[in-house]
Amino acid sequence: MQARPTKRRFSFDAGYYDRFYGKRRPRQEDREEMALLGDFVCAYLRYLGQPVRSVLDIGCGLGLWREVIARQFPQARYQGVELSSYLCRTYGWTQGSVVDFRARSPFDLVICNDTLQYLSSTQAAAAIDNLARLSRAALLFGVLTREDWEENCDRARTDGDVYLRSGAWYRRRLGRHFTNLGGGLFLRRDAPAVIWELEKLR
Repeated sequence: MQARPTKRRFSFDAGYYDRFYGKRRPRQEDREEMALLGDFVCAYLRYLGQPVRSVLDIGCGLGLWREVIARQFPQARYQGVELSSYLCRTYGWTQGSVVDFRARSPFDLVICNDTLQYLSSTQAAAAIDNLARLSRAALLFGVLTREDWEENCDRARTDGDVYLRSGAWYRRRLGRHFTNLGGGLFLRRDAPAVIWELEKLR
């Protein structure tokens, strides 16, 4: 059974970002955490020999990944996509949904973090298929699962009015398109990189 949102219908307005992201500006600890994750992800992609010339950050929020990409891959084209009309007005993101956003060509790296828990199971499954279409090679994916809500997250800083599903639910659907490399990093199954057996999570 998945928890169903009951309090609101996901209004991603200024009040939402004030509450969960610190008065609409990224907290310093969030920046530092993102920088560490970014260093890991970008180093691993270099290790795999995977070029990163284009990046799609879908559900980009305040755009913390833009800073990481500018530092790690300064020649890469970054595109932020957001459902929130408020954030699109504030930061100039492209407005769109992870469920059905389309692009002229796929991206070397697609980032989708803390987005799919706001979607029903039908929508979330469609979004994963769409992420596979949008990704030429790599996907960085994160989502709040039921176990994370119960055991891992800081509930004072985490929106719990979401659809909580198991990690297995996501792994099954992502596994149709991607190989799980750990750390939230996935690689398309048809990408040319060589991945050693013990580098894969099963």
